[in-house]
Amino acid sequence: MGWLKTAELLPALLLNLPLGAWADRHARRRHAMIAADLGRAALMLTLPVAYALDALTLGQLYAVAFGIGALTVLFEVCNTTLLVALVPTDRYIQANALVNGSRSMSWLAGPGIGGVLVQVLTAPFALVADALTYVVSAGYLARIKAVEPPPAPVAKGHFTEGLRWVVRDPSMRALFAASGTIQLFNYMFHTLFVLYATAELGISAGLLGLILGAGAVGGLIGAACSGAVVRRIGVGASLVLGFLGFTLPLLLIPLADGPLPLVVAVMFAAEFLSCVGVMIADIAAGSFQMAVIPDAVRARVMGAYRTLNHGFRPLGALAGGLLGTAIGLRPTLWIATGGAVLAVLWLLPSPLPRMRELPTREEESTPVGAS
Repeated sequence: MGWLKTAELLPALLLNLPLGAWADRHARRRHAMIAADLGRAALMLTLPVAYALDALTLGQLYAVAFGIGALTVLFEVCNTTLLVALVPTDRYIQANALVNGSRSMSWLAGPGIGGVLVQVLTAPFALVADALTYVVSAGYLARIKAVEPPPAPVAKGHFTEGLRWVVRDPSMRALFAASGTIQLFNYMFHTLFVLYATAELGISAGLLGLILGAGAVGGLIGAACSGAVVRRIGVGASLVLGFLGFTLPLLLIPLADGPLPLVVAVMFAAEFLSCVGVMIADIAAGSFQMAVIPDAVRARVMGAYRTLNHGFRPLGALAGGLLGTAIGLRPTLWIATGGAVLAVLWLLPSPLPRMRELPTREEESTPVGAS
């Protein structure tokens, strides 16, 4: 399973930059997203077909996982560009809240629906339903009418222009550093979380599933209240609040001890509050990125952002495994949660915490805080 997950995630590390450059140079991003959806559906359908023919192999599983991962990268690098073409600046927060809220709903409902389908249809044929979701997505995309930004001209160094733009912008540079730090320590944390919860705290698999479900509910509430939070305290303060709201509750997890009901209550609170915070942070950060990144380099900047974030994930997982073996699970979780909290320090010296409103589209050509 680990190798299959690696095959699915590897394209995010290898292809975000080149596919981001490709998306910036081509005008029909919506068509690329439709093609990515249909391609993922076709790849997924090969699995039940091969199973029915008694021809399913491990090599096919690896190839399908890698192919779906690559098409997902293409879909995601085009997605932000299309969303910007559809939504006016003053509705970026609302749009991101709806997108992230729908993701939380899928995290909440998906495992249960998937479990029922596997039980009724068996696992290979439940994948047919998964493939159909991509077809439905492609159908909705085909109905969208939007004037997409024109393609960027091909220039020397266009492949790395997104990363260079980030380096020149103090706000995006700080956001990159803070996000990368959280990814590093968060994957250190998640590498050990399930083992710690079950082996050290004695939480059953069923209870652990309910605890994680509380996180999905928290994500829904975070998405629902994010607009009010931004209106009340501003975009930059919401971003800082979201970073702290995401990381501080996780300190409760290595702190959890005592009778099982108390431990379970602490874990519920930590997951719920952390997911409220991460949703506020994601919505504020995503809206800021939509507002500030120029259309000409948007896909390349987001490709660079995702490449760096995905690059920190295996490092965090490796560090978590090594430290967990060397010093134990609980001490490593203290390091992971404490390090994640400190990620907010990247934001504080930047212009971001003082930003009340999103930059207007006319301000996009100048890096924020560069004047």
